[in-house]
Amino acid sequence: MKHKSLLISAVLTALALPLAAQHKTVLYDSTSVVMEQSGLSHVINHQRVRANDFAGCKDLATVKIDYDPLSAYVEFRQVLLHHSDGTTEDVLLRVYDYVAPARLIYWGASQKMVQIGHLDPGDEVETVTYRKGFTYALLGQDDDEKYIPPMRGHFYDIVPFWSTVPVGKKVYQVSVPTEKNLRFELYNCYAEPGCGVRIDTAIQDDRTVYTFTKDDIVPLKPEPHTLANNDIQPKLLLSTSPDWQAKSMWFYGVNEDYGSFVPTPEVQAKVNELLRTAKSEQDSIAILTHWVADNIRYAGISMGQGEGYTLHNAEMNFTDRCGVCKDKAGMLVTMLRAAGFNAYAAMTMAHERIDRIPADQFNHSVCAVQHRDGTFEMLDPTWVPNVRELWSSAEQQQGYLIGLPQGADLAYTPLSAPENHYVRINANTRIAQDGTLDGTISITAEGQSDAAVRRIFNSRTAEWMRNMELELLKIAPAARITKIQHTDNDRYLDQPVTITYHFSIPHYAVLDKNTLVFTPLSARNFFSRAMSHLSFDVTPETRTQPFADACSRLVEIKETVTLPAEYKRLHFPFVNGVANPAASFGCQYWMEGNTLTFAESALLGKRVYDVNDWPFFRQTVANQKKLAQTPVILTK
Repeated sequence: MKHKSLLISAVLTALALPLAAQHKTVLYDSTSVVMEQSGLSHVINHQRVRANDFAGCKDLATVKIDYDPLSAYVEFRQVLLHHSDGTTEDVLLRVYDYVAPARLIYWGASQKMVQIGHLDPGDEVETVTYRKGFTYALLGQDDDEKYIPPMRGHFYDIVPFWSTVPVGKKVYQVSVPTEKNLRFELYNCYAEPGCGVRIDTAIQDDRTVYTFTKDDIVPLKPEPHTLANNDIQPKLLLSTSPDWQAKSMWFYGVNEDYGSFVPTPEVQAKVNELLRTAKSEQDSIAILTHWVADNIRYAGISMGQGEGYTLHNAEMNFTDRCGVCKDKAGMLVTMLRAAGFNAYAAMTMAHERIDRIPADQFNHSVCAVQHRDGTFEMLDPTWVPNVRELWSSAEQQQGYLIGLPQGADLAYTPLSAPENHYVRINANTRIAQDGTLDGTISITAEGQSDAAVRRIFNSRTAEWMRNMELELLKIAPAARITKIQHTDNDRYLDQPVTITYHFSIPHYAVLDKNTLVFTPLSARNFFSRAMSHLSFDVTPETRTQPFADACSRLVEIKETVTLPAEYKRLHFPFVNGVANPAASFGCQYWMEGNTLTFAESALLGKRVYDVNDWPFFRQTVANQKKLAQTPVILTK
């Protein structure tokens, strides 16, 4: 672990972007928070930003605040433009308040904007803003009640001590009633003690004031495929909640009290209809999960009560057949309960780590079902439409919290074995005397690899054939495709996807009287859409940041090539074998008579990788790319 920490800590030194390359600089950023007994918080932010060039001037021409009117109140209290010649202009002339741009989720989010106007390099914009409330709406209330956070009487915050632009000084101060017992912790500090953040604590009457200060925050250059900034850069988590069990019990109670999961007669009838053919406990769970995944459209619309942490009730979800993740999860909880299961809503954070301080590190809602043996299985109807899994393995190594009456601790989804997400490519081909290659090539995939291949059908049926043809034409533009066969996409649960091509490629191989040169078609990254690891640039020999792929994966390729004659010698690309749990690779070429057989296997063992996994991952990807680009040479 020490070796890993030293490697990642280099992010904080070696990869800092030059200040001259930055379009703007935050001279100071000060946030002051005062928490009331109810949990209501008053937040004042004071910031001054300098435009370094014309691009920075463009960025600062308007300043905006995003908020949800149902749960937060915001206002600009001061906006000043400090010209480089020393003069100052008050530009808080008119504030525009308008509906924020939205896609898929239309919850009435708004923006307040002040137009600064023309700036010159060197000009500085100073703003003072006020906010009360929180990020997610719960239930409509009057006056300040609607600004009190859902977990009444508690406070939490997530404060990044990183930035994409240079920051001269950042101060975060919070004043809480002393009896609230605020817990806090700094994360991702690595070799820098306390992330370089100074912490001061003061008692003022019956309140405790905590002040966190960091000077000279330098932006980091992210490496490709790295993790979220909050997973690799300094952040501060604060919470008055005692532990995750308390948060779990609160989440359970608020939805049970609201009646989110009470099945209506219509829901019960639908469940009975769907489970008439169910043969087992697991079969019932799968049928209900996939029905919700495929029949509740993802679209978020403000529907009054029941936004944020409170899930809409079954009547609304079943009638409207649309909603966001929490509505799909709530619908599944309801249907599972109607079928006799113990099922509960859960919260998670997609593609970002949840740390131990019980701040609200959530952006996604899922479902947990309890089996007869007492174990829980996680289900995600949002991420599995047309996916053979019940929980998307693109969410492996991900934290979650189940809302239970007795409370639950934070847990993490396990690794999913690469064999669960295999890609198998098999080809039987023949090279004619004129160099034409003909035969068949097929791909079969499972799990997340199945989903990647099957996305080829996410279009009008009339476009399917062209989409499939393009997968072969991308690697062999001269191919003449005579036939394509594929599994029934409407019955995706019956079997993994398989697509088989019958083809002929003129002048594919180069041959003369004694020599034959060609690259096995199956080695040329056929259906690369199912192998996202091939998108990695493996030129860098080292990394300083952890990284993530779409999913763990096993790639198995085999091709049997009938040759136009017998050849004595085989010259093939040499690659280094890899044997490591994180990534491994092996390949073979062999000849028997006039037949050449090629076999390749690549195993990618994780979704989220440590820095020290990079040499094995890199070599595995480099090997596969090399075999795709380097021909074999046969001589007589």
